[in-house]
Amino acid sequence: MTEKHQLQNNFSSLSQKNLELETELRKLSRPGSGMLFMSTELKSWSDSRQYCRDRGADLLIINTEEKQRLVSSLFKETVWIGLSDREQEGNMKWVDNSPLKQGFWESNEPNDAGGNEDCIELNPAKSVLNNWNDIPCTDKRKWICDN
Repeated sequence: MTEKHQLQNNFSSLSQKNLELETELRKLSRPGSGMLFMSTELKSWSDSRQYCRDRGADLLIINTEEKQRLVSSLFKETVWIGLSDREQEGNMKWVDNSPLKQGFWESNEPNDAGGNEDCIELNPAKSVLNNWNDIPCTDKRKWICDN
């Protein structure tokens, strides 16, 4: 019985600490602070985007070569970014509805293979300025939130 009581106390203490840390993170993550967050779990593009939006952010927009170079150097795993042509095939848009002006595509991408590739991943293992690929939005990837 005492072991159960101790576990409950530990759980309560950890829950309180988690709440405190989330509160501090929210303070640090005010919109416009430009903080990036990479997930530790795998989700579809839509679920990844919802995760970011639930926290006052959105999937990462990469609209400069400088940002592309930075993100490609910071992250080592394939991740979702905030780009898709889900609304209209071939019309790439960022999550803020702005059109794609400059892309950093892998060779022969985007190719909409199988007619079902509408969401964009960034693969930092590929060449820095050529590491975007379109894949099905239901595939599971880690993701980057940006606020």
